[in-house]
Amino acid sequence: MKWTNQQLWEQFQRYYTEYPELKMALDLSRMDFPEDYFKLMEKPMTGVFEAMAELEKGAVANPDEKRQVGHYWLRTPELNPKFAAEIQETVERIKAFADEIHQGKKVGERGPFKNLLVIGIGGSALGPQLAASALGHPLQDKMQVYFFDNTDPDGMDRTLAHIVTELGQTLCVVISKSGGTKETRNGMLEAMAAWKNAGLNFNRHAVAVTQMDRTSELFIRAKEEEWLDIFPMWEWVGGRTSETSAVGLLPAALQGLDIDALLAGARACDAVTRQPVLARNPAAQMALAWYWAGGGRGAKDMVVLPYKDRLELFSRYLQQLVMESLGKELDLQGRVVNQGLAVYGNKGSTDQHAYVQQLRDGLNNFFVTFIEVLRDRQTDSPLVEGQATSGDFLSGFLLGTRQALFEKGRLSLTITLQEITPYTLGVLIALFERTVGFYASLIGINAYHQPGVQAGKKAAEAIIKLQEAILKQLDAAGERPQTVEQIAQAIGRQDECEMIFKICEHLAANPQRRVGRKSGANPFAAGYFRIH
Repeated sequence: MKWTNQQLWEQFQRYYTEYPELKMALDLSRMDFPEDYFKLMEKPMTGVFEAMAELEKGAVANPDEKRQVGHYWLRTPELNPKFAAEIQETVERIKAFADEIHQGKKVGERGPFKNLLVIGIGGSALGPQLAASALGHPLQDKMQVYFFDNTDPDGMDRTLAHIVTELGQTLCVVISKSGGTKETRNGMLEAMAAWKNAGLNFNRHAVAVTQMDRTSELFIRAKEEEWLDIFPMWEWVGGRTSETSAVGLLPAALQGLDIDALLAGARACDAVTRQPVLARNPAAQMALAWYWAGGGRGAKDMVVLPYKDRLELFSRYLQQLVMESLGKELDLQGRVVNQGLAVYGNKGSTDQHAYVQQLRDGLNNFFVTFIEVLRDRQTDSPLVEGQATSGDFLSGFLLGTRQALFEKGRLSLTITLQEITPYTLGVLIALFERTVGFYASLIGINAYHQPGVQAGKKAAEAIIKLQEAILKQLDAAGERPQTVEQIAQAIGRQDECEMIFKICEHLAANPQRRVGRKSGANPFAAGYFRIH
């Protein structure tokens, strides 16, 4: 159907809703719903609203782990009187600790703390990274923030290069619920080695965010080694929904960001999206948009295009929140459904020079979530062409791209924010958390467990054990080269030759491991041996 401008205007008026208390508006006019779509979905959504209400009351969301899901309690503690005092006390402790750091009451071994190194993985890094990038300013931040968010040695070296001469004035926050997450543990051990090499005591620069009992290896270490402080990471908060817990609030407060405003924005959004009324609930409307676009099967990807550099990391943040929550093999009845919703994106208008060409003219296998920010900057802008500023061009590119896609039958929705502040970032985070919960309930899956992630962790542990067996065999063989098949035969793992080949190649590429490689007639005939 070819839309006239008048029809688009009428559609826009029907599907554009402002939420003044959230400093936000939602526009669904380019989703091309049937006129009666929301009415038809009122009945299914009744059950969705009821399930969310039970979740907030403390229903067990993970039957296999007997675990509640309580990230909504973090910004409205009175929802759970059992934890309310502890939640509020933690926020106050975070602010007090950050104040002591900023005022120089707690200092490093070589002076007041000026840098912050955050060590985490997944949600324990993505949330803090998003907040740091979206809200920080290099000339205004009270501490410069750096991250170890992987177990890549070269990546850690690149990060350390910024602070290696200032480790005595660098605070390190290690975030892990159990302390057993290998990427985080490895990052912590690498950091410890760096501090030691600099002649410094790591313990006098370290803070932990972890589960506050002896089931956590990190808690035990931080307690026994007398780290500067320990903050709670509750069992009922998942990593991908942890930004409004100590996981996100502590790094943000240390950076100098307004965590009270972040919590206030999330709390305000929770209040609005708690309403069981479709016409006034932006998260429910977005969940139905996702359902419509992908037929309830995730048949179309979600492309996230914020037209704001500060939100460049938002698509990465949403990848974990959405894909880890919705990518499930089984539904709530145990049936194989292979659900999911793929997320990718970067920022506008950069991507108009990258993949927007395909979005307009290629496969129609996606819908777009545009994020518009009305305020360009905190100061006046110079004119760059006629009466137009750079910000006017940015807005024009967004509106033009949105229209160009719609003319080609590409669906999109637009979230409009007044500006990027701690408050509106809190709104955005809470909006997508609630949307994910609604959508998961609508398609009948559990958004709050992640068996695939656990399977990956177990597989990695098995690889490390196999590597230990390979090294033991190479030690026994000495300098006599052995092929992959010979190694496999010797350790009784004949069915794992491919994996042994990959492990041996990695070992031989790193001189520190003292594994040599003698070329053969082909790559698979190469011999591996110990270098003494």
